[in-house]
Amino acid sequence: MRTKTTTTVSTVLTCLLAGTLLAGCGSGDSGNNQSADDMLEDANAAMRALKSVRVDSTSTAAQGGTVTVRLVTDLEGRCTARTTFSQGGTLDQIRIGGTDYVRPDRAYLENRKPGGLTGEQRLWIKKPADAAQPGDGLSSCTRPFESFGTARKGKATRVAGREAVALTVTDKADEADEANKGGTYTFYVATKGKPHLLKAVYKGAEYDTSTSFADFDEPLDIRPPEPAEVITGEDVTP
Repeated sequence: MRTKTTTTVSTVLTCLLAGTLLAGCGSGDSGNNQSADDMLEDANAAMRALKSVRVDSTSTAAQGGTVTVRLVTDLEGRCTARTTFSQGGTLDQIRIGGTDYVRPDRAYLENRKPGGLTGEQRLWIKKPADAAQPGDGLSSCTRPFESFGTARKGKATRVAGREAVALTVTDKADEADEANKGGTYTFYVATKGKPHLLKAVYKGAEYDTSTSFADFDEPLDIRPPEPAEVITGEDVTP
């Protein structure tokens, strides 16, 4: 759940895609008689038990620039992701086991190497998943869903039509970091039905992030691209 502050949007994205936002789930208790820590632990357990989930994140750096990510994952080894940069460009990814298929669009490539591309970019680059590096914008299919710090229970609310309660945690790592002092997470946990984590919001000195969770246990149909659209590029950096 814990994230580390950075001064660039690309590093903020790395934090996001590393699965730094926490979540949780549980037995379906309304949460009125539970402590905030117990509710968060239940939420984490429920999220870890999912077979699939959609994760939508938006991260905005204090110095400007926004990164949005939509990840659909089985929380194991199959997922798809689309990352969009406010400066221009989109990066699509399909991960199936140990293989990544990555498709940067023309705007993304133009931002990296101006004038190096004519026409639309439709090809996928096939790479080993273990070649992914922090900062390259590629997502992991897995999520940690584990707790830290002490949670405080806030107000009842509704998120995406579901009853929820807000749980706030201050990251001790942020408290020790003068550059990002005061960073806090607010987790919105469902209080009816399964205690899914519905939303997580991080606010810090360097960046803010809002992440929502939906489509719990929905069927997934994740397939590789058509062979004619794939090039092998172990030495290609998207």
